[in-house]
Amino acid sequence: MTSVIALGGNALIRAGQRGTAAEQRANLRETCEALRPLLGDGEQVVTHGNGPQVGEELLRMEISKPVMPALTLDLCVAETEGSLGYAIQQVLGNLLAARGLSTHVASIVSQVVVAEDDPAFGLPTKPIGPFYKKAEAQRHARDYGWHVVEDSGRGWRRVVPSPRPIRVVEAPLIRTLVDAGVVPIAVGGGGIPVLELPAGVKGVEAVIEKDLATGVLARELSAERIVFLTGVDRVAVGWGTPGRRFLDRLTVSEAHRFLDAGEFPPGSMGPKVQAAVEFVERGGVAAVITSLDRVAEAIAGRAGTQVVP
Repeated sequence: MTSVIALGGNALIRAGQRGTAAEQRANLRETCEALRPLLGDGEQVVTHGNGPQVGEELLRMEISKPVMPALTLDLCVAETEGSLGYAIQQVLGNLLAARGLSTHVASIVSQVVVAEDDPAFGLPTKPIGPFYKKAEAQRHARDYGWHVVEDSGRGWRRVVPSPRPIRVVEAPLIRTLVDAGVVPIAVGGGGIPVLELPAGVKGVEAVIEKDLATGVLARELSAERIVFLTGVDRVAVGWGTPGRRFLDRLTVSEAHRFLDAGEFPPGSMGPKVQAAVEFVERGGVAAVITSLDRVAEAIAGRAGTQVVP
């Protein structure tokens, strides 16, 4: 069985942390340890987010503008995909070696095709970077020309265009690596958004939702299982209200109804549910949304939210 495992933002930076290299490496060690139940159980592909890291990279560029030329957003995505992929590759590789496994881990800087006329380019919605207090976010918006929004009751963040992923350019290469017994780390941060032009692909300034890109990659690899790891052990409806209800099982029809009703925020749980639903609708065997500490039980069907036809 081929499983695609999507690591959430808490795999790298936990609430209340500054996000130092030491903190991220320690968090990654805990994350990779939590993945033990999946290692050796068929073939694995790992994807991950990069929202805080790419946001911080953009902030660094804004601050250093007087002395350093700025990079485009697609290059920032590529930089963080490479650096985070390196960190995950090293920590996961060391863990596998410590278990006596000869499995190799390889990071693939991935290009993901988007449509030039995607309406997202005119409506920035994807949160990136750290959380700010309202006044601080509004000051950055004024000073740097950012679009900022309140993000699910957690604070204010910058938002950028987030076009829908169509296909992963490197999917055939990733499939080759999986077939060779390698654990690829791919579509980090949703991958680098590119346009398909007559002369070839070309990067475009945007950030792709990594859960949707994970779903596209899983389908292109003909994976049987997709696992979304996040900060909560189950999906809930009525979040933040006295009527909050956790869901052990979520059918495709129920998910569509809840999505249409706005139950799942677009910058948080919404993309995970949407990607899980599309994966199951198109023939995927299993899709589960859960937390790192419940992953073993979730894979056995005893925890998490199981998305079913």
